[in-house]
Amino acid sequence: MTREKAVVLLSGGLDSATCLAIAKSQGFDIHTLTFAYGQRHRIELEYAKNLARHAGVVRHHLISFDLREWGGSALTSDAIDVPDAGGDGIPVTYVPARNTIFLSFATALAETVGAKEIFIGVNSLDYSGYPDCRPAFVKSFEQTATLGTKAVDEGWSFHINAPLQNLKKTEIIRLGLSLGVDYSMTHSCYNPNHDGSPCLRCDSCALRQKAFAELGMVDPQVQKFRK
Repeated sequence: MTREKAVVLLSGGLDSATCLAIAKSQGFDIHTLTFAYGQRHRIELEYAKNLARHAGVVRHHLISFDLREWGGSALTSDAIDVPDAGGDGIPVTYVPARNTIFLSFATALAETVGAKEIFIGVNSLDYSGYPDCRPAFVKSFEQTATLGTKAVDEGWSFHINAPLQNLKKTEIIRLGLSLGVDYSMTHSCYNPNHDGSPCLRCDSCALRQKAFAELGMVDPQVQKFRK
């Protein structure tokens, strides 16, 4: 029997690795999709490739484009520093319309390979306040993906799966561990040190460290660099 196909957006971070494990547990033939978009933390690309290989996906796709052309984020401009965790409002680590861009590529890939399911690891509880991680955006894009492709003429719809949307970071980690995720293989830091170790100061590091601490654990990635 031919299995259904899914496209999983895979950054190499904790959330996307958990999302990949969820899709795998549901029996999909998986295409993973990662982006080299000029991000400061390019080390995540190698982590994503290793996660995809470890999961045995059908194919891992890497798409390259350069959002440093206009910057606008601490992740795509050396002129803007990555701040320490904390602060109000949308942080400078927000990359304008990033998930809109990512999901557009994912839709094109899904239509090409015959997948109706797209997985993205967005979260609206323990997150940095990015507008493109909120449920309204995900739901809206699901309709856009359907209306802008042959799906609308053929009478079917894309489904944007956001299984982590309403989970706390501790819940995400527990779920991932139950599915066999090795979090030492993930990288979440926005501003890694020269040796690739996490800075432990940025928002992403703070959320991750807080969650592992609440679970009474040391982050496996931090342990890896301490050896």
